[in-house]
Amino acid sequence: MLFNSLTFLFAYLPVVVAGFFAFAAMGKRDAAALWLGIASLAFYGFTDPVYLLPIIVGSMAFNFFAGARLAQRPDRGFLIFAVAANLALLGYFKYAGFIVDALPFAIAPRSIKLPIGISFFTFTQIAYLADAYGGKARKYKPHHYLLFVTFFPHLIAGPILHHREMMPQFQDRETYRFKNERFALGLSWFTAGLFKKVVIADSLIESVRAVFVPEAVAQLGFADAWVGALAYALQIYFDFSGYSDMAIGLGLMFGIRLPLNFNSPYRANSIIDFWRRWHMTLSRFLRDYLYVPLGGNRKGRARRYTNLLITMLLGGLWHGAAWTFVLWGAIHGLALTINHLWRDRFGGTAMPAVLGRVLTFLTVLLAWVPFRAADLHEALAIWSAMLRVDSLTLTRIDVVSASWIALLMLAVWTLPNTQNLFERSFAGGFQWRQHWRWACSLGAGFGIAVARIVQGQITEFIYFRF
Repeated sequence: MLFNSLTFLFAYLPVVVAGFFAFAAMGKRDAAALWLGIASLAFYGFTDPVYLLPIIVGSMAFNFFAGARLAQRPDRGFLIFAVAANLALLGYFKYAGFIVDALPFAIAPRSIKLPIGISFFTFTQIAYLADAYGGKARKYKPHHYLLFVTFFPHLIAGPILHHREMMPQFQDRETYRFKNERFALGLSWFTAGLFKKVVIADSLIESVRAVFVPEAVAQLGFADAWVGALAYALQIYFDFSGYSDMAIGLGLMFGIRLPLNFNSPYRANSIIDFWRRWHMTLSRFLRDYLYVPLGGNRKGRARRYTNLLITMLLGGLWHGAAWTFVLWGAIHGLALTINHLWRDRFGGTAMPAVLGRVLTFLTVLLAWVPFRAADLHEALAIWSAMLRVDSLTLTRIDVVSASWIALLMLAVWTLPNTQNLFERSFAGGFQWRQHWRWACSLGAGFGIAVARIVQGQITEFIYFRF
């Protein structure tokens, strides 16, 4: 089930919201949490309950009892076993085919269906196990743990949740009290995300497909290559930004505050800054549970840069089992290393902010090419066209689409982002009668998005299968 489907908007969501606050109004907070957890499992299993549900239920059961044991009796050997079991599950479903293809001898590849959201619920639980071992987590109520792992707004494409920021909310009375202002804020945030996904991100699909196809790359010209790369940079920006906004909005509807996961990353002045703004919870996980355990910056500069490269290579593989993702991770790892070398040598103010922003965006833009490309050959062909100034005429993408892309780039660089807009507007307590312009604007946005859904094909989020 997708957030941008009519089934979700007009059937699933109203029923789940009504049930949650009905239990809460009767003072049955545990029942409300259990209802939301079961509803989240239903959301997850909607696509393929026979195949998918046993995987996530089995994973949760194993990690719940493993975490309880580690919290009561820290055992490094058992922690290694539990983490390895999680990685084995992730590795089998996500990387078995990739490993088989990389072997020097021929083995018939087996088709393995990738469970939705497996990277997100696996990383979430690995962090819980590590914190349980370190005395930072304790044994929780089963229905709270169920909700922590499966809470449907985050399950498909993040954010990667941390027990420390979620469990206290499940125990807080205020979470279960329906508040008009909070629900209005959540609905508004969700509507903004829905509009980004359905109206903006999906409008760029054809421009991206016009360039990122095998039959196009061989004769691709300079202008088409650059505009196509920009189209994908904007598509993934609004697609992921839209999902992140929708997740936060849905959480607020239930009185639950999810962490920010997206903060205008194309305005970053450095690659370091970019990774503080793009998929922020993944950056946090990679830092806390991979980079720091590897040694971080505690063992000298050479080891620090090596740890950065390893972390980003594995971060690239996290996105998908393909050499294109490895290359994408390597580019960002190398860029982060250069960024840190520059800061160590010249300090943080040696480069003008505008120049830093331009260089950062160009690096990110070039890295998106292998991220989107079907294979390394396609990525190299598009890069070659971007570096070969031969044809300044658009042949694959029409002028109207190119103008739309230029307008969106201007919006990305100049307009306030969602959290700037809503946090400021709702800070003093939002009243619809006093803010009728907001109500009309959001209502119109929701209506346009629904009309696009009715007219067109429902598309998955780009991070849907990571």
